[in-house]
Formats: sequence, structure tokens, C-alpha cells
Amino acid sequence: MATPLKPAPGAMSAVRIREAIRTCLSEARSDLGEVQQKALQTLVSITKVSPQNRNLLAQTEGAIPALLALSKSSSSTTQILALSILFNLSLNLDLKLSLADIETIYHLNTIISDPTESGKLASSLVCSLAMLDKNKAKFGVAGTIQLLVNAISGPRGPAAHHLLSSLAELVRFHGNCTVAVREGAVPALLQMVESTDGEDLAGTSLLVLGLLARFDEGLSALSKTEQIVSSMVQVFKGRCMLSKEGAAELLLLLFDESEGCVRDALRLQDFSSLVADISVRGSARAREKAALLMKKMMDADMDSYVDGNPMFSQW
Repeated sequence: MATPLKPAPGAMSAVRIREAIRTCLSEARSDLGEVQQKALQTLVSITKVSPQNRNLLAQTEGAIPALLALSKSSSSTTQILALSILFNLSLNLDLKLSLADIETIYHLNTIISDPTESGKLASSLVCSLAMLDKNKAKFGVAGTIQLLVNAISGPRGPAAHHLLSSLAELVRFHGNCTVAVREGAVPALLQMVESTDGEDLAGTSLLVLGLLARFDEGLSALSKTEQIVSSMVQVFKGRCMLSKEGAAELLLLLFDESEGCVRDALRLQDFSSLVADISVRGSARAREKAALLMKKMMDADMDSYVDGNPMFSQW
């Protein structure tokens, strides 16, 4: 008699996980908070490290609507767990598009600026979904950009870094960049750069400013900002290398856009020494940017003599 064929171990595992998912989803609808939260915690664990498990959950009928409903729960614990599961699902590239429906986006908009763990998770979910280029315009149309700019313009909260990361991802799309500039993103970000609350926030803010400067609207707004060169020089005096890299890259863009910015730099007594120091002691990226800045400054200084309007040479 032939030996019965056994399912492959992977298939058995998938069957068990699918059954566990169905059980957890059923218990997640329970009126008992303890039962509900235990089921959601299991789903967080199941989806945390396995792309296959995320797909199995997403393919289970009614799973996504149920998780969205639970993410609106009045219980902060239930809300956090549901958002954690949705974030885990969003890590799968093939799920980003389906998760970013307009209802979900509007819901995330209501909590991204919340100064709690829910706000941080919502911001992280926005960032993850926005990594798919097809989703970027959806957030722009839904008003997410305005909300992010307003949030970073206010008092610094625990979700500040998450908000900046979401904005950074969204402004890679030209239309969102335009909206961000019109909403006052440039002064809001510069305020964060100049703040003493945290150099890591300054570095991320400079990254976003650099992304805005890739498009005409952002670069124009930056070049028209008073004391923009002086602000970047203050960054050079700080300790955060990420910030110095961002400031150097921003200055390179500004020098190409505005002769006024070049003249402002030439007038600053300690500009040359700061750039020279970065070109020697900075990170590889910072040294590269500093070397380009030095070349631009030397060319500009030489041109000032050729034009009959000598400026003091600092090099």
C-alpha cells in the first residue's frame, strides 16, 4: 500500500498560520478588551517579521476593514495594536497601494499630529505608504501635506522625527513640494534647524529642505529667505555631521541659483575656515560637498576681480 503524501512543511505552516489569523480576527471583534487585545498582539507578532504572513492576513476576507475599524477604537491600546499591524502590512510593497485608499488616508490625517504613540505610528504608516510613488499624490490631494507642515510648525513633540520623515517622502513628488512651499514649509523647517531641541531633527529638516530645493518653488523660496547663508554657517559650527552635509548641499544649490547668496558667503569672515575644516575633518560626503563649495567660492572670488569689483580673497 502506497504511503499517503504529506503536505510540505511550508504548506502546513501556512495552513496553521491562516487558521490562527482567522481565529485572531474573530477574537479581535470580541467585546472583552483583554481577549481583543491579546488577539491583536498575536497578529502584531505574526506580521512583524514575515512578508508571507502579511500577505496571508491581507488576503483574509474582511481583515483590512476590521483592522481599520479597530484603529479608530476609543481604547488607546487597541488603536495602537491595530495601527502596528497595518504598519507591518505596509512593509510589503505589493500591499502599499491597496492599503492607501482614501478612507485610510483621511483617518491617518486625523491622528498624525497626535502627541501619543498612535500619532507616531500613524506618521510612520504615512511614510511607509508614501514610499510607493503612486501613493504620493493621494496624500497631497487628501490634505496630508498641510497637516504635516502645521504639525512641525508647532511645539516639538515625540512624533516630530516621524512627521519629518513622512514629509520628506511626500515632497519627492513635485506637486506635493509645491503645496508644502505654499503652506510655509521652508520657514517651519528652518526654525527646526535653528532650534536647540535636537540636532537629529535639524539634520532631518535639512534633508527635507534639500528635497524641496530640487524644484524651482523650493529653491526660489530658500534663496529669498533672509540670512539663509548665515543660518547654514551656524549649522557648520555645530557638531552634527548629518546637518553639515545637508547645509553644504543646500548652499551648493543656492549658489547656483543666486549670486546674492554667493556674495553673502564671501562677506562672512569665518565661512572659508569652516568650509576648509569640513573638507578635511568631515565625513566622506561632507568633504565632497565642502570641496565643491570651496571651488565655487574661489571661482566667484576670481570673477569679482575680473569684473573690476574686487572682494577680499579668503582662500
